[in-house]
Amino acid sequence: MTVVRIGAIASGSGSNFEAIVKSCEGGILKGKAEVVVLICNKPGAYCMERAKNHNISVHLIESDKHEGTREEFDAKMVKVLKEFDCKLVVLVGYMRFVSEYFITEFSGNIMNIHPSLLPSFKGMHAHRDVLEYGVKVSGCTVHFVDIHEDQGPIIIQKCVPVYDNDTEETLGPRVLKWEHKIFPKAIELLCDGRLKVDGRLVKVDGEIHLE
Repeated sequence: MTVVRIGAIASGSGSNFEAIVKSCEGGILKGKAEVVVLICNKPGAYCMERAKNHNISVHLIESDKHEGTREEFDAKMVKVLKEFDCKLVVLVGYMRFVSEYFITEFSGNIMNIHPSLLPSFKGMHAHRDVLEYGVKVSGCTVHFVDIHEDQGPIIIQKCVPVYDNDTEETLGPRVLKWEHKIFPKAIELLCDGRLKVDGRLVKVDGEIHLE
């Protein structure tokens, strides 16, 4: 089996990044995938420390200092990812859109995670929006990335209950626990050749088991 080389892009803490790394080192992705590089666009973001702790190459490409187009910024990331021969790109808390150019360069092999049950509650403040709307169930979604915000074909979702006394501080960690499980699982499905994209529908061969 060919080990899938993963490039990760993050802006913040990177807990989903670390969950994927640990899955590669000794979990469901061991022998199937390897995170070979992390790109971060925010100086001081803790995700870079996580990468260094796992001896993963780190590249800081600061978005705040970039004065060109989005495509020109993305070209810097593409250059790094191709230097590391990445076959899958994972957005793990990356707080920027990627361009159509970026998506094309990786033939759609880009995954993102979002802390709601898409297509509901897109955007930066999913937990706040969930609580304000009053839904009884939220969750998390791993999807392929397309040119629209939080709208690409859905790979896997997990429902999480919303309680009457929930706040963003209580709901967030409950959802995050499952984010750490479903993102590695989605990557495993890809590595095992169990995903087939048909328009908006991602067909999964066999049942999905979450531990």
